[in-house]
Amino acid sequence: MWRRPAWQFLRTGLLRRCSWAFFSSLLLGHDICQPQVLHQLRQFVRHESDTVGSLVLERSMNRVQLLGRVGQDPVMRQVDGRNPVTIFSLATNEMWRTGESEVTQGGDISQKTTWHRISVFRPGLRDVTYQYVKKGARLYVEGKIDYGEYTDKNNVRRQATTIIADNVIFLSDGGMKEKA
Repeated sequence: MWRRPAWQFLRTGLLRRCSWAFFSSLLLGHDICQPQVLHQLRQFVRHESDTVGSLVLERSMNRVQLLGRVGQDPVMRQVDGRNPVTIFSLATNEMWRTGESEVTQGGDISQKTTWHRISVFRPGLRDVTYQYVKKGARLYVEGKIDYGEYTDKNNVRRQATTIIADNVIFLSDGGMKEKA
């Protein structure tokens, strides 16, 4: 199927009637690094943002998508009378081939595992996640990244990176059993 270049979508004004998420999906498979696309993209972002208010100069996005396996059973915590939160860890793997040529089958396969701390605050999602997710379950998590600081037991300031989950999709039933 023939696809229209992204910069033509910008010129037609179609994107002014579409959401930013729809626009980003249009760019998949297009070369966004072309100068005319970048120029049109900047104009689109400034034009749309100027209509929102004088304090906002351009849009920004804090979005995370993770696909991995649960590393520990979720725990539910409630601190200082605030809303409870379900917390669990998610492992994502990155694999690559090392050696002379990445195209041929020669070379060793290397792997890196990254652990992410996931927090679920939304009431319905928080309860379902706590009840059904178990260690080893395969999940797709959407959310935003949050950087915070806390003081540990030894009175040392620590930094923590957390993914605040907006959506959790269960991809396997392996390890997912209702807690007694």
